Amino acid sequence: MQVFWFLPTHGDSRYLGTTQGARTVDHRYLAQIAQAADALGYEGVLIPTGRSCEDSWVVASSLVPLTERLKFLVAIRPGIQSPTVSARQAATLDRFSNGRLLINVVTGGDPVEQQGDGVYLDHRERYELTDEFLRIWRGVSSGETVTFHGKHLKVDGASRLYPSVQTPHPPLWFGGSSDEAIALAGEQLDVYLTWGEPPAAVAEKIDKVRKAAALHGRKVRFGIRLHVIVRETSEAAWRAADELIEHVTDDTIAIAQQTFARYDSVGQRRMAELHGGSRERLLVGPNLWAGVGLVRGGAGTALVGNPQEVAARMLEYRELGVETFIFSGYPHLEEAYRVAELLFPLLPLAVRDAQQVAALSGPTGEVIANAYVPEGKTEGSR
Repeated sequence: MQVFWFLPTHGDSRYLGTTQGARTVDHRYLAQIAQAADALGYEGVLIPTGRSCEDSWVVASSLVPLTERLKFLVAIRPGIQSPTVSARQAATLDRFSNGRLLINVVTGGDPVEQQGDGVYLDHRERYELTDEFLRIWRGVSSGETVTFHGKHLKVDGASRLYPSVQTPHPPLWFGGSSDEAIALAGEQLDVYLTWGEPPAAVAEKIDKVRKAAALHGRKVRFGIRLHVIVRETSEAAWRAADELIEHVTDDTIAIAQQTFARYDSVGQRRMAELHGGSRERLLVGPNLWAGVGLVRGGAGTALVGNPQEVAARMLEYRELGVETFIFSGYPHLEEAYRVAELLFPLLPLAVRDAQQVAALSGPTGEVIANAYVPEGKTEGSR
């Protein structure tokens, strides 16, 4: 099992949908989060993309020298970027990070934003373009000289000189719930990401992707994108969930849901259907809460509970085939520590185990009376 964290390049706060509790997200703050994730044992960080975010490639490039082991999941945007230039960018960042780059393939789901970036394609056409983009990108990234004439893209003699550290190229991650997306994942992608739907819905998606991959003699790995609210007690966790949206007004919810309704993303529609824009329908599964989706697009659900409850839900998803959990929590710096301290000891994380061994080289926790190192917590103690 791998756990990733999130870099909030679109903003961060103690509350959603309000300026109360908001904080400045500058480079120093993002560096704090990345370095915390690196030290705590997170496998990597997801950097979001879109016009409301800082540029993901610039952010990742600036944080690579400030971290040692952390991987960066960075977006490529078919239709907005050239596949050949993107392949060369990826090879460079992978080399300069010594193999710490992961690629997130984002087709886009908001037609208005897409048009602002010069893309005037419908949902089906965007997946056609993404398919062509990846055929060129993968070929060039693998060291081939590519000539390709498609419906949307055309290159002659495309190539790159400098290889990536990871072979044949950095892994390709991708999320999408439509039939077109699942077919694409089965044929060309390495890791399929789903947003945090109830386990039965996730199992159905995984089954479809596996069957799509089998048609091409391939296997795909799986991950899930969720928020997380974990506290020492279940009661405290649910209070924290309520507090997260306590300043959200009905007008704010209505504006957000109206905007999301224009998206042609099947995944976004599935997220909205979980709660229907209603505060009364936020519990959508055991320890699965949809409050974030009232005002945020994309991943709109959170695992909520005490450490044992949240770990149990994670292990249920793991039984379905999910290997990677990409979490976020508000505010992201403090919650990175809280999640690692409360959850990681309950999970089979190889990276965390190695760091715990390394920590034995010195005291952990506050030294008592300037002389005594506190004893480790025993099972069942408080």
